[in-house]
Amino acid sequence: MELSMLTVLIMVFVLACFIGYFVIWNVTPALHTPLMAVSNAISGIVIVGAILVAGTVVYTDAQVMGIELYKIIGFLAVFFASINIFGGFTVTRRMLAMFKSKSKPR
Repeated sequence: MELSMLTVLIMVFVLACFIGYFVIWNVTPALHTPLMAVSNAISGIVIVGAILVAGTVVYTDAQVMGIELYKIIGFLAVFFASINIFGGFTVTRRMLAMFKSKSKPR
């Protein structure tokens, strides 16, 4: 039995989702900030890979509404990685605001 490349990529994606979910779920709250920093770095790598996938020309019959499936998957990867990166910056900004002094201006 031979698996198509698309099937293998979907299996890798599903496994990565499960592993990521269970790894993050079991981290203690004290380690969430370093984990967030590392996940932002990984998201940057994911965006570069997704842009490469979306920009690659692959001759395949897998299409959704006339658009090749690999372009849709690449777009979704860029979208979700961007949410993670911008969410990480937002959380970091809020955390840094917590450490600002609350003295009133004179």
